[in-house]
Amino acid sequence: MKLRRVLLGGEPAVAILDDASGRWLAGEGDVLSVLSMSSEERERLLAHRRESGTTVAPDPQLPFAPRSLRAFSIYPEHLEQSARVLAARFFPKPVGAVVAAYEKATRRTFPPLKPKGAALEQPAMYVGNHTAMLADGDVVPWPSHTRFLDFELELGFVLGAEVIDATPAESAAAIGGIFVVNDWSARDVQADEYRHGMFGPAVKSKTFNNALGPVVVTADELLDRAGALRGWVRVNGEIWSETSTAGAAHSLGDLIAYASRGERLGPGDIFATGTVPRGSGLELDRWVQPGDVVELELEELGTLTNTVGPFPPHAPTGS
Repeated sequence: MKLRRVLLGGEPAVAILDDASGRWLAGEGDVLSVLSMSSEERERLLAHRRESGTTVAPDPQLPFAPRSLRAFSIYPEHLEQSARVLAARFFPKPVGAVVAAYEKATRRTFPPLKPKGAALEQPAMYVGNHTAMLADGDVVPWPSHTRFLDFELELGFVLGAEVIDATPAESAAAIGGIFVVNDWSARDVQADEYRHGMFGPAVKSKTFNNALGPVVVTADELLDRAGALRGWVRVNGEIWSETSTAGAAHSLGDLIAYASRGERLGPGDIFATGTVPRGSGLELDRWVQPGDVVELELEELGTLTNTVGPFPPHAPTGS
């Protein structure tokens, strides 16, 4: 079942997509409350909406108000290629030259670029800024502390039930819905943070903005296929990349199980898997500019589109 938040008579409401007619049927309630229902309860709600619901046009809105954000990085291919471009573009020139020369001579990955085994044994995570969320169609303010703003195509999901010290199976059962996330990043800042640790002491490369797709698909419809969804990145209508959610080092249940150690989590707490392979401009070494329209898409979940805002007067300079 596909859900989205809309305004009905000026008041927040939840719309359900009726697959049979292609109509969005709106009524009282909110996305999180529908996600907490059983599949049978949701089907009864849809049947009721078919009789008494109001047809509405899609309206750009955050699907719900996030209660918290935990962002992971679980794709080894993304980690390796990102490290390669960070070294070539943002580290001193001899570093990039050594990497390129080694890989050309050996036709193998420069060893330090490979994610360490310990880094993949448990999921790498940071706690993001859940108050800095953008909706589909919003303009992305260019942060004042970066010259290299970048997008990240990620799979997002939200809990529909409480968990604490959960097993991966219990965690997967607690997922309420799945959606597209764009975890905007400041790459020059990130390169400096890498010198101080995986994400840096303050994670200023990551905490200024995220964007959530407008459509939430219930977990009972999509969870078993969440690890094999095709994806696309388009900038100004041009396809920059084709990708998929395959190749993750951890399952969605693993992420929640790790985050719930000693912590009670529940409805409204959201998670992001980290960038899927080739899902960022960094990996491609292609960079968005003010005015660019960035469109991220995942199969079954639809698109998330944002326009890049102008440089602030005091933004860093440089190429």
